[in-house]
Amino acid sequence: MAEYLQVATATETRDDAVKLAQSVVAARLAAGAQIVGPVASVFWHQGEFGTGEEWQLLLKTRADRYAALEAHLLERHPWKNPEVSAVPLTGAEGYLRWIARTTQQDGD
Repeated sequence: MAEYLQVATATETRDDAVKLAQSVVAARLAAGAQIVGPVASVFWHQGEFGTGEEWQLLLKTRADRYAALEAHLLERHPWKNPEVSAVPLTGAEGYLRWIARTTQQDGD
């Protein structure tokens, strides 16, 4: 697995996205969050085809913090079965050091 990840989820409202972002970053599960939206979504949900608007939340974290970040999002997300996905993240060395430093737990 990659050392760093960009984790994505989405919410129905901007306020929900901000609340999730604040809780994740305050807990040092992600170094930072970007909220993008509204974005248009096209999907299948509960056997029905749908479209709608969502607010996308992009989080930068270390791979070893992913399990805790996923659990945090699933526990606090307003949806019962939200998207929580991750892709490997590469970048400038200083940026990656910032992610590593910012997501340290006590005792790291």
